[in-house]
Amino acid sequence: MIKKDLIKQFGLVGKNIDYSFSRNYFSSKFEIEKKVNHCYVNYDLQYIDQFKEVLTKKPIPKGLNVTIPYKKEIIPFLDGLSKEAKTIQAVNTIVWDINGKVIGHNTDHIGFEKSLCESIEKKPKKALILGTGGASRAIEFVLNKMDCVFHFVSRNPKENQFAYDKLTKKQLDEIDLIVNTTPLGTFPNINQAPPLPYKYINSKHFLFDLIYNPNETKFLKEGRLRGAQTSNGYKMLVYQAEKSWKLWNH
Repeated sequence: MIKKDLIKQFGLVGKNIDYSFSRNYFSSKFEIEKKVNHCYVNYDLQYIDQFKEVLTKKPIPKGLNVTIPYKKEIIPFLDGLSKEAKTIQAVNTIVWDINGKVIGHNTDHIGFEKSLCESIEKKPKKALILGTGGASRAIEFVLNKMDCVFHFVSRNPKENQFAYDKLTKKQLDEIDLIVNTTPLGTFPNINQAPPLPYKYINSKHFLFDLIYNPNETKFLKEGRLRGAQTSNGYKMLVYQAEKSWKLWNH
């Protein structure tokens, strides 16, 4: 039996996260690497204010991941942000630095860029980002870095954003890449999908879904049936998780 004060606890902060990739991934990783004093737990918070308890309740975590819907909302509870997280204004990894300060990082952009570049044949020139939540900000960061012109698509569009029901064939004909950052289609709600005019999707499009469960969302299936290339978010998650692990052990 390992003493409680010797346990190194890591975890995931989110809402309704029983399905979580992270807990299974890191629990398996700790087992494979024989890190017997490491554990990974879910901090399933109904409200972001409950995060204060995570920061004070023993054992204090050694590192955290953050998922929907708290990637933006968690920022005021942190002592500081990495350069990338400050630019992106979304956090998916939390590190306690040598001074005990709680610092927010973003490894989503690393995961997305690496998995996209491995999957797509040529660099996208024009893209649509579906959704405007915390996950979308990492995608925006990467597409800016790639000099890819993009627009956000939202049910409640702001200035310079597109509405789903106003998207035209002409607009979609100009697009190479469509990235879904919304939770629409996540298990168990597998019959949901962003309300795109899918009839305008064809073989020139690449559809990337940040969702990994199910393996093929309705969004990806609609694209595949019309000849589009597709990728789910599994590789992105693995790459961002491995970067989180490096940050925790820096």
